[in-house]
Amino acid sequence: MSPTRPTIPAPRHEPDAPRDLVGIGIGPFNLSLAALAHPLSELDTVFYDQRPAFHWHPGLLIDGATLQVPFLADLVTLADPVNPWSFLNYLRTRDRLYPFYFAERFHIQRAEYDAYCRWVSENLPGLHFGHQIDAVRWNPERTLFEVDFTQTDADGEAEALGRTYTKNIVLGIGTAPHVPEPLKPLAEAPGVPVIHSADYLRHRDSILAADHVTVIGSGQSGAEIFLDLLTARPAGREKLHWLARTEAFAPMEYSKLGLEHFTPDYTRYFHTLPEPVRDSLVPRQWQLHKGIDTDTINAIHDELYRRTLHGGWPDAVLTPGVTVRTAGRVATTRVELHLEHTQQNTRTRLTTDAVVLATGYRERPLDHLLAGLAPYLRRDASERPRIDQHYRLTLDPSISRTGRHIYVQNAERHTHGVGAPDLGLAAWRSATILNTLTGKNPYPLPHRTAFTTFGLDRPEHTTPGPAKTLTPLVEPR
Repeated sequence: MSPTRPTIPAPRHEPDAPRDLVGIGIGPFNLSLAALAHPLSELDTVFYDQRPAFHWHPGLLIDGATLQVPFLADLVTLADPVNPWSFLNYLRTRDRLYPFYFAERFHIQRAEYDAYCRWVSENLPGLHFGHQIDAVRWNPERTLFEVDFTQTDADGEAEALGRTYTKNIVLGIGTAPHVPEPLKPLAEAPGVPVIHSADYLRHRDSILAADHVTVIGSGQSGAEIFLDLLTARPAGREKLHWLARTEAFAPMEYSKLGLEHFTPDYTRYFHTLPEPVRDSLVPRQWQLHKGIDTDTINAIHDELYRRTLHGGWPDAVLTPGVTVRTAGRVATTRVELHLEHTQQNTRTRLTTDAVVLATGYRERPLDHLLAGLAPYLRRDASERPRIDQHYRLTLDPSISRTGRHIYVQNAERHTHGVGAPDLGLAAWRSATILNTLTGKNPYPLPHRTAFTTFGLDRPEHTTPGPAKTLTPLVEPR
C-alpha cells in the first residue's frame, strides 16, 4: 500500500458500458462513499462535481474553529477502521502522527478537516471536478439512467458535452446558504454590506473595517463570527450587535445520552414514525444540532468579562428572541433593520454598517436536477421525495423492479431525522448504501449503537446477548 493511496487499481471502463454508480456532487458525504467504494473492485463508479476542486465551507475556516464531532467521524473510520483513506492515515502520510498524538485533540480544527478531505479528493481515482450535471433521465429501452453533463474549464466556461449511462445514482449535492426573505434584496444587491456567513472570511477585512457590525443567528457559526469580531476590535469600541430568533444563546446538547440521537439506532427509529410525528419532531430538536458548543460560549463570556476589568462594559449588545421584520438601506452604505421582540411584543430599528447572516443552510431541492424523472418520483403528503430506510428514493415500480435506484445523502432529514447532515453518520450511511447496492455486505455494520432504546417496541437487535466475534480485517503479522 502506498503512503498516499491504496494500490487497488480503478476498474477499467469501456466507453459504452454503463457504470454501476454515478455520484452527483463531491462533498464530504459522496467523498466518503467514493472512499469506501474504492476497494470494491467489482464496482465501476464515477463522481462528478461542478466546482473546480474540493473545498469545505471555506468562508468559515476561522482560525481555531473546531469540528463539533470527534476526528473518528472522518470519511471512513466508523465503517472501516483500516481503510487507507482515514484521517489517521492522512496524518501518517504527512509525518504528523506523533504531533497529533501529543496534542491530545479529539476535536480537530475545521481547516485540518478541510485539508484532509482535499488530500482524499486529490488522490482518490474516479472523481471528476469541473463537470456540471445538466439532466438526469430514465431510458426504459436500456433500463438505465442517462446523466448529461457539461465539462468546464477553470473559469467555468463550457469545454465539452458528455453523457454517462448508469445503473444507479447517488445524489450528494449538499446544502445552500439560507438568507431570510426580509434580507434577500439587500444580500443580493451589489455593494450592500450584507453577507452570509458562508462568505465571511472572504469579506472579513471589510467587515472589520465597518464602524458597527451586526451578526444575526444563534448557532455555532454566529457564535464563532461574533467571537472573531469581538477579539479583533478595540476594547470599549467594539460596536457589535448579536441578534437571534431563539429564546437564548443556548448550548448544544452534548451529553453522552443526548448524542445517541446521532446513532443508527435513532435513525432507524425515526424512519418508522408516522410522517406528521417526524415533521413535528425535527423543529423541536433544534438544540441537538443548532446550539453553540460550550467552549465557544465560555470563550465569548471570558472575552466580554476581560473587557470589564478596568471598569465599564464592552460596547456589545447580545439579544435573543428577536426577529427581523424588514430591512432597507440608509443612504448608500448603511443598513436599517426593523426588529421585533417576540416575548415583549415590542418593535425598534437598528442602524448598522455591516450585517453577517449566520442563518444556516437549507437542503438544495432535487426537483430541478431530477425534472426529467418527475413522473417516476413518489412523494409524501408535503410533496417531498419519499426515501426508504436504505436511502433510496421511492420510484415508480417500472424503474424499481429493474433493480435500478437513486440514493440520496443529506437530503433526508424529513425521513431520517436530525442526523442527516451529521458527519458522524457519514461512513455508516455510505456503508449502508454500498451494502444495499452490492447485496454482499462488504461493510458489516453493528446491530446496536445506543444504550437508549427508542420506543416501546424493543427491536430484536437490541436484545442483550453475547458479543459477536468479527473476522479480522487484516491478518496479524
